[in-house]
Amino acid sequence: MEIGVISVRYARALLKGATDAHIEDAVYRDMQTLAASFAAVPQLMQTLVAPMLSKDSKLALLTTASGETPAKLTVSFLGIVLDNGREDIVQFMANSYITLYRKQKNIIRGRLTTAAAVHPATERKMRSMVESKTNGTVEFETEVNPDIIGGFILEYDTYRMDASVRNRLNTILTALR
Repeated sequence: MEIGVISVRYARALLKGATDAHIEDAVYRDMQTLAASFAAVPQLMQTLVAPMLSKDSKLALLTTASGETPAKLTVSFLGIVLDNGREDIVQFMANSYITLYRKQKNIIRGRLTTAAAVHPATERKMRSMVESKTNGTVEFETEVNPDIIGGFILEYDTYRMDASVRNRLNTILTALR
């Protein structure tokens, strides 16, 4: 079987259990933390698949990587994953859960890139604009990138609006060639 198919099946089961228990938001935060832990510490996967490490040690490692106080369902789920010998794809399961949760809750990821730090009121205005256009909730992150010189770049879903000075200068340069 394919890794993607297996990870989505586990993630669906976890989302169903979390939704039935009305703790899907807490499990979502746990899965975000777990996915971020895998991204931040590449050695985590190597340690997790090491055959000499006991299942209890692996469970403790995954529980710690899931946050300070993960939900009981998260810990139980990780135990089942370890019992079934699927620790090698737990990272994919976490990412699949995040994707399924966002789809269920109609959450869109958005990013606003500016040349300088933006005022919180401006960020709220951009967020509300995206939410009105998408009829969903937006997980918004801002980034400061002085390379764009001025203006902004707004990205959400499959939409990208590049209103940066760098982009306009490149357009002018291309037209002059």
